[in-house]
Order: sequence, then structure tokens, then C-alpha cells
Amino acid sequence: MNAPFNPASTGVRDPFNAYVCDDATLDVVREVAVDMGWQPEKCNQGGLRNAIQSLSITASPNILLVDLSESGDPLNDINALAEVCEPGTVVIAMGQVNDVRLYRDLIVSGLQDYLLKPVTADQLRDTLAQAQTIFNAPKTTEGNAEHQHVSTAVIGTRGGVGASLVATSLAWYFSTQNARDTALLDLDVHFGTGALTMDLEPGRGLTDAIDNPSRIDGLFIERAMIKANDKLSLLSAEAPLSAPLMTDGAAFFQLQEEFKQVFECTVTDLPRNMVVDYPHLMGDVNVTVVVAELTLASARDAIRILSWLKSNAPHSRVILVANKVQPGNLEISKADFEASVERKVDFVVPADFKAVANAAKLGQPFIEANKNHKASAVLKNLAEYALGVAEIEEDEEDESGAKKSLLGKFGDFKSLLPSKPKK
Repeated sequence: MNAPFNPASTGVRDPFNAYVCDDATLDVVREVAVDMGWQPEKCNQGGLRNAIQSLSITASPNILLVDLSESGDPLNDINALAEVCEPGTVVIAMGQVNDVRLYRDLIVSGLQDYLLKPVTADQLRDTLAQAQTIFNAPKTTEGNAEHQHVSTAVIGTRGGVGASLVATSLAWYFSTQNARDTALLDLDVHFGTGALTMDLEPGRGLTDAIDNPSRIDGLFIERAMIKANDKLSLLSAEAPLSAPLMTDGAAFFQLQEEFKQVFECTVTDLPRNMVVDYPHLMGDVNVTVVVAELTLASARDAIRILSWLKSNAPHSRVILVANKVQPGNLEISKADFEASVERKVDFVVPADFKAVANAAKLGQPFIEANKNHKASAVLKNLAEYALGVAEIEEDEEDESGAKKSLLGKFGDFKSLLPSKPKK
């Protein structure tokens, strides 16, 4: 949770505050608070609105328990609470509504947990102990000094070439196999499939960011992003088709800036039209993965996108990927495609529609659902190569400031590239 600077925050924060609607629950909360070594006087009569009024003039506690029983619009009230809570406060809510959708929306809004009333002393004690552990745990940004931030953009030459499959697989691999805190930003605001691929609700975080870019900060990121696994967070949307994208792109730039502070890796699923409309999105991208099919239309568009990247994002290392490749059933050959785009294809991902369907049924990224598949092996090599290239770019100069040999550095990653056929 977050709030503007509050003079009261300069004092020592209380370890625990509670705002509860009914006497029976208040008695349970006070009993547990005493067991935890906290002052029972910090357990107050009154629900969420009382909490908002009190915290607007006093310092926020480390752990805050609020009762939503008297709230007519819990989500809006929680957003109002976020405006007065200071960074780092762990918020737990309780209420009488047993609704899975409400629970998910509240968690997406930044709550640690939602308890259904009536609560028992044991249940509340376990929840508060977990909240205490979370509050005392190292924050996400404390361990990120080991690696430079790596920003990867994935652009499809045409719709349907599988750019989203590649983007979700890369993000999943970075977070699971490389154990890096990773953000996946799906910028197809109306038709994005990042959340759908992982069987998640997209939430309202991205649309809220577009509507209110000034609210974007570290805490907004924490509240708005959806956790796909321990190391991977997702920001996606399914905006109504009646709501056209009306933005100057400031929100997207601000999101990227905040991601650099919070995460070790960012993977942006970047629709090709977004590159045209918001070229500044490529400003800090280390690696650009261009995904194409071996077709005439894809070759034409690959030529245009590669030319644009060369002129507008020369700092970004481009990796060209041919996806959905079916030997013996190609519109144009790989050699003809490479001749058209005037460069080599770096990775060839074989087509397997059964494997794609399997991933969809399981609600998992392709690389996770088909771990032993040939296409997954290529995607794993692509992920390692992208990280390696990015780190080379970051470490291009040694301590004396002299340029290092790129040939020597790329030698470590040549084994990840497809080998050339013998003549």
C-alpha cells in the first residue's frame, strides 16, 4: 500500500492495527493480538471507512486488519485505503461475502489475504503470523543487485505467428529456470493472451495504469500485477472493445521505468502496431525477438520491422525467430526467407499443433506444458541466448573502459544456436 507523504509517518509505526465491525469478532482479534504480543488497544471498533479516516492522520502500522462487512463497494474502498496506507503495510481483510471473484479482485488490489467471517482464533493467528513473516522478509528489490536489468521485447511480424507463445515461454523460463524476478507486460490491451495462457484473470491493472499514469509507482506495481509463480508477475488486460486506446504512451514508459526498479527481467509482448504508435517503448530494450513465419507476407513485414529497428533502436540486439516451421510444407524455404530479409534466421521453432493445444488445455505456457518437446528445447536455448546477449551488452566495457572482444564473448553462446547443415 502507498500514500502521499504524511508527517505522522515520521514516528515509529505500530506493529498491528485492526478495525472491526462487530463485538464478537473484536473480542477474537484482541485475544489473538495479546497472544502475538501486541496491544489490544490497537484493535478498534469500526470497519474499513474508520480505518481510512484514522490512517489519513496517523502513521500506518506494519500489519493492518480491516473489516469489509459494512462496505457497499469493497474494491473502491480498498483503493481509497491504498491512498492513505504507507509503503510496506501488509493488509488483511475480512468480510461476510463468500465470492471467489471478489477474493481474486481483492488479492489483485494488493491485499495479502481475505478471511471469511466468522473467523476463529487459530485461523486469525496463523494468518497474522504469515503476514508478520512477509513483512520481515527481504523486499523484492533488495536482491536484484546481482544481475543487471534485462529488457526483452517480442514482436510478431504478423498476427498469429506465435509471438505471445514465445513471450510467455521466455518470461516463464527466466523466472523458473534462471530464478529471476520477471515482469511480463502484455501490451495487446484489447486482445492480449498473456493472462489467458496461464489461466489467470487479467485484472484491471493495465487499464488503470493507462487511465491514470500519474499513479504508477512501486506500490501500484505491487497491487496491480498478477502473480503467475513465485518469480513471475503479469500485467495484462482485456479492455472493452467499446473503449479505444486513448493514450500518449506515458503510462507504458512509466511502467517500464518502475519495472527496472522492481524486477530483474522484463518481457514485453509488443504488438507491431504499438511499435509504430509508441516508438519510445524501445528506448531501453536490450534484446528484441522478432518472430516470423516462413511466408511471403511475413517476409515482407520482417523486412520492414528489421529496417525500423535498425534505424530507431540500434542499441537493441535483434534475434530473428522462425516459428511454426513444418519441413516439406513451407510457403517459402528458409534460404529464400533469409535472402529476402538479408540476414540469417537465428532460431527455428518446429510446428506442433498438438503440443500447442496441450498447453492451452493445461493453462500453462508452452515451455512448461511441453518440457521435453523439441520446440521447448529451442525456446530454452533462445531464452539463454537472449540473457547472454543482454549481459554482454551490459558488460561491454571492462574496468579500464576498453572494449572487450565481442567474438570471444559470443563464443560461449554459439552452442545455443542451430548448427549449420553439413554439405
